[in-house]
Amino acid sequence: MMTTLGATLERVATGEVDIRLPFRADLTQQHGFLHAGAMTTVVDSACGYAALTLMPAGAAVLTVEFKVNLMAPGAGESIVARGRVLKAGRTLTTCAGDVFAIAGGEEKHVLTMLATMMTVQGRPGLAD
Repeated sequence: MMTTLGATLERVATGEVDIRLPFRADLTQQHGFLHAGAMTTVVDSACGYAALTLMPAGAAVLTVEFKVNLMAPGAGESIVARGRVLKAGRTLTTCAGDVFAIAGGEEKHVLTMLATMMTVQGRPGLAD
């Protein structure tokens, strides 16, 4: 999905991941703003991969649930989604994600997410 959207991994640290998505007209909604679905997809991945950095080797990560608040339109040259782990557990990990629209070098907070990720181990065909 990240390849389809044109998103790129920008930063990885223990419990933290940043993903950038350039603004593209084909990813906008009817008013010309970046579609909420595109922004949510990117921040979901940022949260998931942030959680994966704290999981055992060979584990896979799956999203269990998330809640999104859209606070401002996604407008600018790009967005950056920053996922971070709030609490890592053996099976469930709670993450927070924030999306910032970048315009003229300035960041504007446009979306926030609270998500729960699941550690999956020992399931054939599931590995990240």
